[in-house]
Parts: sequence; C-alpha cells; structure tokens
Amino acid sequence: MDDLISGHTRTYDDFKKQLTPQVKPLFEELRNYCFSLGDNVLEDVRMHRIVFCKSITFRYFVDIEPQRESVIIKIRRDRKEPTKESEIKANQNLDEIKNLLHDAYSNIH
Repeated sequence: MDDLISGHTRTYDDFKKQLTPQVKPLFEELRNYCFSLGDNVLEDVRMHRIVFCKSITFRYFVDIEPQRESVIIKIRRDRKEPTKESEIKANQNLDEIKNLLHDAYSNIH
C-alpha cells in the first residue's frame, strides 16, 4: 500500500530478484523477444507476473508468470478469442512460442 501512496512502481529489476536461476535466462529471452516485436511494446510489471501490451491502448498480447522451474505464458491474439496458455521449461525450444507471440502482437487491436 505504501507503494501506491508514494507513487513507486515495481520495476523489472525488482521483479527479476524473485526469479530462480533456472528460469531467469528463459524469462530474459522471452522479455527481449517481446520488446523486439515493435517500438510500441510496453511492459507492465505486476507483483507475480509481467504483461506486455501493444502501445498505450494497453491491449495486452502476452502475460508471463515465472514458476520455480518453468514459465506460464498466456497469449492473447484477440479479445474475442480465448487465451492460449502454455508452460515453458528451461532449455525448451522457443520457436513455436515466438511464432505465437509474433502472431498475437500482429493481430491484437
């Protein structure tokens, strides 16, 4: 509650401290990929997850939540479609997830 009063917002550096060593590289790769999708990608750091949005309209296209040994990723292509949820483990090939992220970023309005 003090953060709300003082106007302090949680930063990625704050968030990163809670990541396990197994998950940190995976999370960093997903985060960097999200930012590579466009100049209008915004990051909203929350208590236990990070949401990536397309521009100031805050249409989120992915919600990433770290677990102890994996990452839960919720991809949203369109507000009318259900969210696609996947669990990603460290050392997993991310090509398919990156394709889904690109598609979601391209299609969310």
